[in-house]
Amino acid sequence: MKEGPHAVDIHVGKTIRIKRLMRKVSQTELGDRVGVTFQQIQKYEKGSNRVSASMLVEIAGALDVDVRSFFEDVNPNSANDNPTPSEEFVVSRDGVLLNAAFLSIKNEHVRKKIVKLVQAIAGMEQLDDGE
Repeated sequence: MKEGPHAVDIHVGKTIRIKRLMRKVSQTELGDRVGVTFQQIQKYEKGSNRVSASMLVEIAGALDVDVRSFFEDVNPNSANDNPTPSEEFVVSRDGVLLNAAFLSIKNEHVRKKIVKLVQAIAGMEQLDDGE
């Protein structure tokens, strides 16, 4: 018997979290929209409770996304028990908000300057992109 949540349940939960944060919806608000508590939403997002098919359809509707989007890039054979720090950051609140804000910048030149600024602050060597 397997211990812990299945990799697909974890992936779906993380995707729910990302889509919820990108739409600036709290766990309480999402729970109210679909008829469950915020604690239940937390459990779904952590993958500790499986999301039923009907609930996933409800969540997709509440977040105004296609239900299929929860399964994009899913790999059921790679249970990721030890995500890297960058993977953890990407699905964190700050990571999702930073990504959403960055993507809302329409000027490509400004986005490149921001990347260079962050790399300089972090002391990272900048990759030559031909500029």
